[in-house]
Amino acid sequence: MTETAAPDPADPLPAGFDGDAVARRLEAVRERTLSLVAPLEWPLLRKQHVPILSPMVWDLGHIGNFEEMWLLRNAFGDGWMHAGYERMFDAVANPRSSREGLALPERGELFDYLAAVRERALARLYEAAGNGAGGHGAGESRLLAGGYVYELIAEHEEQHQETLLQALQAMGPPFYRPGVRRPHPAPRPLPGGLSPGGMVAIPAGPFVMGRRGAPTDGDFAYDNERGAHQVDLAAYRIDATPVTAGAYLAFVEDGGYERRELWSEGGWAWRDESGSRAPLYWLAPGEAAPEGLEAAAGADPERWRLRRFGRLLPVADDEPLLHVCWWEAEAYARWAGKRLATEAEWEKAALWDPAAGRARRYPWGDEAPTRRHANLDQLAFGPAPVGSHPDGASAYGVQGLVGDGWEWTASDFRPYPGFTAYPYAEYSEIFFGGDYRVLRGGSWATRPALARGSFRNWDFPIRRQIFAGFRCAADA
Repeated sequence: MTETAAPDPADPLPAGFDGDAVARRLEAVRERTLSLVAPLEWPLLRKQHVPILSPMVWDLGHIGNFEEMWLLRNAFGDGWMHAGYERMFDAVANPRSSREGLALPERGELFDYLAAVRERALARLYEAAGNGAGGHGAGESRLLAGGYVYELIAEHEEQHQETLLQALQAMGPPFYRPGVRRPHPAPRPLPGGLSPGGMVAIPAGPFVMGRRGAPTDGDFAYDNERGAHQVDLAAYRIDATPVTAGAYLAFVEDGGYERRELWSEGGWAWRDESGSRAPLYWLAPGEAAPEGLEAAAGADPERWRLRRFGRLLPVADDEPLLHVCWWEAEAYARWAGKRLATEAEWEKAALWDPAAGRARRYPWGDEAPTRRHANLDQLAFGPAPVGSHPDGASAYGVQGLVGDGWEWTASDFRPYPGFTAYPYAEYSEIFFGGDYRVLRGGSWATRPALARGSFRNWDFPIRRQIFAGFRCAADA
């Protein structure tokens, strides 16, 4: 008899309804959230460190309020536990720039609220399990089908964990210092003579893009991932690995930020307005570093360095680039004689298995991510050198498509054919259009359940606080 390993609490919920598995999943997610903010004094949690990120207290309250709204109120029909919180923690009603001015709860009130919501949620969970997941009172039973609402709550909190990490990275003195950083595996040479900057040929032909099925069919995915449809692409080439910091440094040192011909009109306007001449958190040779940073070996003040969670590090040639905006990615691609990959090109290279004639769940197959496949799950607190996860390659041999850094694509965020918003339009639908660019693949700060290859992220092309880089493509 073969012994089966217990599911990792970081994995998405199984299709069958299992109250104990749901409870483990929710509690593991909450444990991670609280561990990330545990080192911080209350004033730092309450402070808005940069205008485009909320005070972390707001994120924490929003996590609890989202759980209360979608599980207790909408799925089970309970009343609100705290009058006014539904307005205070409404992301649409309160733009990020206004959240520091809200009458946010104090420490005891906030953490008592999180605990009270969770206590009632678990009680409702076991009531539902005892009634075949149907004991929902006056709520919406569809939310409970296949455990949908529980995975919705878990993945929503995991997305806010990554947002919290963005705020923790953005903090000035006193800098955030993780207690433990998980080491990276040793990088190995890329197979088949590939090298960073090399490209993989993807043949012409159709593939199926997007996830099949209904939102509550027991195989969780967000509404914007649904709507499997055939896309026929011409042959193209795509970078074998993400663009590295070393490759981008060559662009910087070649005057990339000063060469007007490399930038689109929008990109040049961003460059002028922002004053940026290097990725976010990079320090130029001779530039004074903020006080309080711990200098790592090799962080020579006469060379390019970067700031990462309280440490000053040398810019590593073999590390995937992070903290660039879409405009910077576009300019680099033009400098390199390439272009950004479209979202469809990214997904075909990542997920399509030409031998099987179907899409995989992850680049390497349908097996849930492990440390063997990708640098995910936050605890490394930074990207791994390219070549560290050869077992994570796609069917075409493309490396590093999941983890380390989100990858900007050339595509606007738009719905797939037949899109239907569920369970609320404010997750995806209100963002469709030409204002946002799609990112794919996840970062080191992404939890494994969110790292499925079909997951779509999006942001304004000016954003740099996200843990994002890119890879390039070219016509065949």
